[in-house]
Amino acid sequence: MTNNQIRAIFNRIAPVYDRLNDWLSLGQHRIWKEMTVKWSEAKAGDTSLDLCCGSGDLSLRLARRVGAMGQVYGVDFSTAQLEIAAFRSQSQYPPPSITWVEADVLDLPFEDNQFDAITMGYGLRNVTDIPRSLKEMHRVLKVNAKASILDFHRPSNPQIHAFQQWYMDHLVVPVAHQLGLKEEYAYISPSLDRFPTGKEQVEIARQAGFNTATHYPIANGMMGVLVLSKKE
Repeated sequence: MTNNQIRAIFNRIAPVYDRLNDWLSLGQHRIWKEMTVKWSEAKAGDTSLDLCCGSGDLSLRLARRVGAMGQVYGVDFSTAQLEIAAFRSQSQYPPPSITWVEADVLDLPFEDNQFDAITMGYGLRNVTDIPRSLKEMHRVLKVNAKASILDFHRPSNPQIHAFQQWYMDHLVVPVAHQLGLKEEYAYISPSLDRFPTGKEQVEIARQAGFNTATHYPIANGMMGVLVLSKKE
């Protein structure tokens, strides 16, 4: 699937993206997102980057951690998702310090060594060139800083794998069908099949330049967080 096709999918699903994430994650995605932000080690006053920000969940969590003296950049290539993210942030009081940027994660419009922390939620699986996206993260991340990447995975346990597939086929896709988005969410299953395992992600990250890469399986392997460190 091309970049333009993936962008078109996320533009179409933008109005119901959060609702479907609730279904897809058994309602647990908020907990996992909070874990992802914590593992990024973003702190008060930091300049942080949230890639594939979607409707802004991780960006808003990052903004709360970096506080009024910090800065968050939320990046996505979907105009519709960014519009929803901007509306959500503007409706909060006081409004968080978030700059929304329409850009491709394979070619980030930022300087080298610019960010104190990076997060990405449910985005790595959908990029067309995973090694290149990790190299871009490494480039813009400061030395001694961390990136934390959350995504769905295929579990290695056959029974849990079977449950995950049943859940998507019989619950997630039918709900998407009711919302007129069956084709858009049918792509999830093949995207999981193509996605590198946690061990493979660690190796790709090291080849991209990260000194330390650790993959943490969660939700019985149906989810995982890849935590990366850039050192001198």
